[in-house]
Amino acid sequence: MTGFDRDAVALKIGIFLFVLFFLLGTGLWVGLALFGVAYIGMIGFTTRDPGNAMIITVWTGASSWTLTALPLFIWMGEILYRTRLSEDMFKGLAPWMARIPGGLLHTNVVGCTVFAAVSGSSAATLTTVGKMSIPELRARGYPEFMTIGTLAGAATLGLMIPPSLTLIVYGVTVRESITKLFMAGVLPGLVLAGMFMLYIVAWYFLKPHQRPEPEAKIGFVAALKNSTLLIPVIALVFVVIGSMYTGYATATEAAAFGVVGALVLALLQGSLSRENFIESLLGATRTSAMIALILMGAAFLSLSMGFTGLPRALAAWIATFDLSPIALIAALTVFYIIIGMFLDGISAVVLTMAIIEPMIRAAGIDLVWFGIFIVVVVEMAQITPPIGFNLFVLQGMTKHDITYIARTAIPMFAIMVVMVAILVAFPGLATWLPEQLMSAPTP
Repeated sequence: MTGFDRDAVALKIGIFLFVLFFLLGTGLWVGLALFGVAYIGMIGFTTRDPGNAMIITVWTGASSWTLTALPLFIWMGEILYRTRLSEDMFKGLAPWMARIPGGLLHTNVVGCTVFAAVSGSSAATLTTVGKMSIPELRARGYPEFMTIGTLAGAATLGLMIPPSLTLIVYGVTVRESITKLFMAGVLPGLVLAGMFMLYIVAWYFLKPHQRPEPEAKIGFVAALKNSTLLIPVIALVFVVIGSMYTGYATATEAAAFGVVGALVLALLQGSLSRENFIESLLGATRTSAMIALILMGAAFLSLSMGFTGLPRALAAWIATFDLSPIALIAALTVFYIIIGMFLDGISAVVLTMAIIEPMIRAAGIDLVWFGIFIVVVVEMAQITPPIGFNLFVLQGMTKHDITYIARTAIPMFAIMVVMVAILVAFPGLATWLPEQLMSAPTP
């Protein structure tokens, strides 16, 4: 069973796939499962020393300068989550959202959009905005179905709107510019947020009997005064994203600006305590370590996959169907929705890229555009049972049954399917801004 033996290839591939699904199915940490599968592949398909190959591959993957942006963006989101900055954001948005058909339900979408621009994590976005909005919307009589559903869908914007942890992982995996990917996510993220808000407006007019009592009118001056609470968070968004767009900073440098900015704002606001600081640091360390372990395992698995010949065989098999790029994207949409039911987004990306990337390059599909497509379908995975991470977070926050929460998210899932179609029909939505960025003269 060791070394390459042409007569035993089918048997070894069968064992390789069995170990893959067995380890992932047992609930073992994804990173460790990937290491175990890769080790089996190295033993079965090459005479190269697996330990030596693992050390070199893991070090090469983990020492990437691009990856330093990951823990920094996670830490920035943790600081905002654990201080009063996120609460002030909700207070500043509420007076304006109450004027739109659908009322304060729009704070779920707009709040998630704003927080996504300084967080990068779907879970952090959902937890932060949910803790603020759910009690407020319940107290004002908004339907539970809409409150939970819109929050479940809108929180996935944390994966698309820069800084996005999923885009960082994707960029590192396919060796694409993180800054270009971040810029590519801006317009599709805003379009998707607009589609979520249109859904709320449609509910308002189609289900008038579900409307709560109108909000008490607040004067323009009072609303403007409340809006000043948004200034710190919006300033932080402009510093992080603006520094990348103008070319003054790389993604990693922008992340460092974001951390320093979040600490300074929390300090000036008086909500940064020793306990908050330590908790944010430990939370960022735990999340970063988990993602780093997955990426290390994925790097080793990619090497092992190359020796098995599975990526080449699968690409050759799909090539026999002579699929057009659009048909390929349709097939991959279904594929990612299915695996997204069982894996979290980052794991789904790193686990499949070794196989998918050669197919995408051969089909002539733009890797920046495909990164945004990946994020949309991974967003769907966040709200699909049985393993939809956002569903679990909401279950813990609301105490509702998981099936009820999944039903509330169905309309948001449908909107994301429409978003995939829009990306296919209008690819410039994802590629226009990065092209403008790259063509602009460097200051």
